[in-house]
Amino acid sequence: MSSPHRLTEVDALTLEDAASEHAALAAEIGHHRERYYNKADPEISDADYDKLEQRLAAIEVRFPELVTADSPTQTVGAAPSSGFGKVKHAVPMLSLSNAFEDVDVSDFVGRIRRFLNLSDDTPVSFVAEPKIDGLSLSLRYEKGRLVQAATRGDGAEGEDVTANVRTIRDIPHELTAPFPDLVEVRGEVYMTRADFLELNRAQAEKNDKIFANPRNAAAGSLRQLDSSITAGRPLRFFAYAWGALSEPLGATQWESRQRLEGFGFTLSSPSERCTDAEALLAYYRMIGQQRPTLPFDIDGVVYKVDSLALQERLGFISRSPRWATAHKYPAEQATTRLKAISIQVGRTGALTPVAELEPVNVGGVVVSRATLHNKDEIERKDIRVGDLVIVQRAGDVIPQIVGWVGWVSEPEKGRAEPFKFPDRCPECDSIATREEGEVVTRCTGGLICPAQAVERLRHFVSRNAFDIEGLGIERIQLFFEQGRIKQPADIFTLEVREEQRLDRLISMTGFGKKSVEKLFAAIEARRTIALDRFIFALGIRQIGEATAKLLAKAYRTAENWRDRMVAAAAERADKREEKKPELVGEAYAELCAIEQIGMSVADDLTDFFREQHNLDAVAALLAQVRPEEYVPPAAATTSPVAGKTVVFTGTLTTMGRSEAKAKAEALGAKVAGSVSAKTDYVIVGADAGSKAAKAQELGVTILSEEEWAALIAG
Repeated sequence: MSSPHRLTEVDALTLEDAASEHAALAAEIGHHRERYYNKADPEISDADYDKLEQRLAAIEVRFPELVTADSPTQTVGAAPSSGFGKVKHAVPMLSLSNAFEDVDVSDFVGRIRRFLNLSDDTPVSFVAEPKIDGLSLSLRYEKGRLVQAATRGDGAEGEDVTANVRTIRDIPHELTAPFPDLVEVRGEVYMTRADFLELNRAQAEKNDKIFANPRNAAAGSLRQLDSSITAGRPLRFFAYAWGALSEPLGATQWESRQRLEGFGFTLSSPSERCTDAEALLAYYRMIGQQRPTLPFDIDGVVYKVDSLALQERLGFISRSPRWATAHKYPAEQATTRLKAISIQVGRTGALTPVAELEPVNVGGVVVSRATLHNKDEIERKDIRVGDLVIVQRAGDVIPQIVGWVGWVSEPEKGRAEPFKFPDRCPECDSIATREEGEVVTRCTGGLICPAQAVERLRHFVSRNAFDIEGLGIERIQLFFEQGRIKQPADIFTLEVREEQRLDRLISMTGFGKKSVEKLFAAIEARRTIALDRFIFALGIRQIGEATAKLLAKAYRTAENWRDRMVAAAAERADKREEKKPELVGEAYAELCAIEQIGMSVADDLTDFFREQHNLDAVAALLAQVRPEEYVPPAAATTSPVAGKTVVFTGTLTTMGRSEAKAKAEALGAKVAGSVSAKTDYVIVGADAGSKAAKAQELGVTILSEEEWAALIAG
């Protein structure tokens, strides 16, 4: 993983540097979300993670063309696990923006006043409450009865944990009247410190897993496939919000909290109503003083505008509300010795240095390893083996190394030599290089590198790709080492190749006959797959789930997508330095014109399709599986704009840009980010600029907002 401490100021980055760093940051944040939300096994501190997101957001502010549908600034949490049924949230479960300094809180209040155009003497009240360090949960009640419980997941879709939630005593099965016909109560599942210590004592006695901290214990306990295990864990629940409602709970946040309490829920407390930034900061300091004595872990406090009418006017920015923010507490620190630096190789070939530490207790968690991110990070902090280093932890995760305070190697020999970052891959001995503008050193071995091959195969069978049950990392590793599976297509020829040697396969793997038969059946069931899953499974850099869906929607079939990518790759190879897509070639410009796919993403796609071994791997795979043709929704085939390519430009007044795009896509239109000869309509709002001029130059139909509304209504 690359470093959250980039050496170049954002204002000094070129577009190329920014695009490269943006891709690395997005991948890094996605990795850490998966570790935190789905595996309850994070690798970096909350503070370090927050810096990653802040850096990414700053880059996108300066280079908005880099924002994609997959960007962490546009998404929340991590995709739900395949072990549970999936639940689509009627109202998305979003994240919060963060404040770290007093000035951030003042800015938060100031932004709200400016947005609402309020005078200095117009009062605005806020509700302040502790930010519980647990697992977010949504509870759906119909006619007062609990009918469904779901984790946050990626914000749009979570895991169905209803059976497990019914075992938590803090959560009522029936609400105390009066209550709406429908109400989704949201809050946090957590474990008190005392219960956590008792659980770990009992786990140790049984030689079972010891949890690192209360948050991990709560997350792991709630996400058990066997609800009887959850029932035996001391889980609790704080309510603090709501989702879908059949009627309002009140006119204010405070009144609505009281309604939740009246239903029978315990609320996060102590909470207060505050009237300005000074009162919010006073509350923050008060809770900070109480933090060590609170019976549960918190990592900050949350401020929310009290008036629900004002919340409605303020609305949302991307994945977070304008009317709320989380004010985080500083990270906790400790000092220990750096014993060694090891190198790990990831799916994309990134070489990541890892600090091996003398175990140390940091904020109640014993830590022995931490990522060092990359070569620049080690050099910037001048960290060497044998140093006494400061490690810091925020919340419940493995810390970062802040710096060194001395060395403990033999005094007469002085401090150790600086760490020499390898120039060859420790897994395959291929040359390891660092491209200009990147902070990551990568192995050039590609598919011949066992670390990359295994990680790519694991990604291929992961739950949001081909989702092949029974092919976990252990089996992938074993089959790879035995030479049974070297590339994705080998998965689908495994049964035929091993049919005459089934007994040998069983004896060499240690699997039972039924286990092997179930695996073969699971593989067979995935020979037909959605096109977007097929694209995502290939593991192309920057091609996450959302971007894969955009590509599937644009190209409709796997063969057409592949052929157009090959054409775009050939065009790009001849004009690698060209900065304007339309001057590269038709196929490449067509790719770049897809909304939220710019040249950075397009270049990673064309780089993939320029490699013959990748083309061979895709061809072999298509001989074994059938990606389904993308079929637009029924409404999208009958509308007057179905199949049309549209571009929105300028400031829209009747609805937000995102809403307008979503409406157009729902009607079957393709929303592009740039104007070309293939564009059918350009919808112009106020202050329309170069795109409107380009449309006039090309003779593309230009519509006002009113004309567009009339067209899609007809």
